Amino acid sequence: MTEFVTGNRLQLLCSGAEYFPALLSEIERATTEINLETYIFEADPIGREVAAALGAAAKRGVAVYLTVDGFGAIKFGQTLAPALREAGVEIQIYRPELRNWVLRRHRLRRLHRKLSVFDRRVAFVGGINIVEDSSSPQLPPRFDYAVRAEGLIVEQIHAAMMHVWHLLGWATLGIKRNVPPAAGVPLPTTTTIEKFASVGNVSAAFLIRDNLRHRRDIERAYLHALQNAREEILIANAYFLPGSLFRRALIHAAKRGVKVTLLLQGQVEHALMHYATLALYARLMRGGVHIVEYRRSFLHAKVAVVDRKWATVGSSNLDPFSLLLSREANLVVDNAEFASELYSSLNSAMKGGGVEIHPADVRGRHWLTALASELAYGIVRMMIGFSGYGRRRRN
Repeated sequence: MTEFVTGNRLQLLCSGAEYFPALLSEIERATTEINLETYIFEADPIGREVAAALGAAAKRGVAVYLTVDGFGAIKFGQTLAPALREAGVEIQIYRPELRNWVLRRHRLRRLHRKLSVFDRRVAFVGGINIVEDSSSPQLPPRFDYAVRAEGLIVEQIHAAMMHVWHLLGWATLGIKRNVPPAAGVPLPTTTTIEKFASVGNVSAAFLIRDNLRHRRDIERAYLHALQNAREEILIANAYFLPGSLFRRALIHAAKRGVKVTLLLQGQVEHALMHYATLALYARLMRGGVHIVEYRRSFLHAKVAVVDRKWATVGSSNLDPFSLLLSREANLVVDNAEFASELYSSLNSAMKGGGVEIHPADVRGRHWLTALASELAYGIVRMMIGFSGYGRRRRN
């Protein structure tokens, strides 16, 4: 069961235009400690600007801890890391890619979280990487979300980040036997409550997905919300390929009269996942689920709103890689005002860049598209089987 913490103030940030100025502002304001995790950290204009701000913070005496993924930020060690380390930034790389052409199961287990905490006072949770939003000159910036959080929830986010930081440190030193047993992310203690006084009235829960005790926390939160939905479910997800249990929950909700809408990727950014997702369209629409493709730009959001009072924003896609393999982090919010704001933003996006898909559109697909869809779906299933996790989960 999701445990909510009250006394928080949240600000919804839409795409990089709102997120990066807020992030840079907190880097510049930090006085004691900065913690930042990201899947991608590119040496493009925005990446260099963030790196310069982190380096400046370290030079003025702020303790800066930066964790990047070894695959998502594969070039980071050669591009931005040397100057950052020279400035005093502490850097760790999660599962660095040492051999490009060796396929091992652990290569699919990535650090996909996008988190940051500043002076244990302000935190950011979302799906936005440190990379330029404008990935194509022909398209507007990526469509994505993050949340700026203040209040008691910040301590939980900080604890989760430090847990991974220490795990990586112990692993690097080759003394994994000394890693303490995995524990749940702690709720604020009395001391924490005194330090982090209530700053608002928003109830939120910070959920992680790892390969130990929190394998299904994010998925379970989604399923609980879907099963209790009474009026409307709106999900925007960049890579949508959930398991049968999740798909049945959506269809059951639609059959009991809930309006279920999926806002999915309409631009082909990663062909394998794009075509694999197409394989689900027909069966979902037969079950009463509405599907809208976002075609104005690349959709990178991982958010949902249920009955305009429950919402989630985070890094977790609804695909096997996020739900079964990667480290992810989502903020779940129980607040009508926040949920309504996200709902309105998503509806504006659908009006401005969405195209609803109808059964006739699926039936009219070119046979090559249909074939690519089935092949991609099979390849993804094979990859998850290769990881070994899908088999253990069935057992």
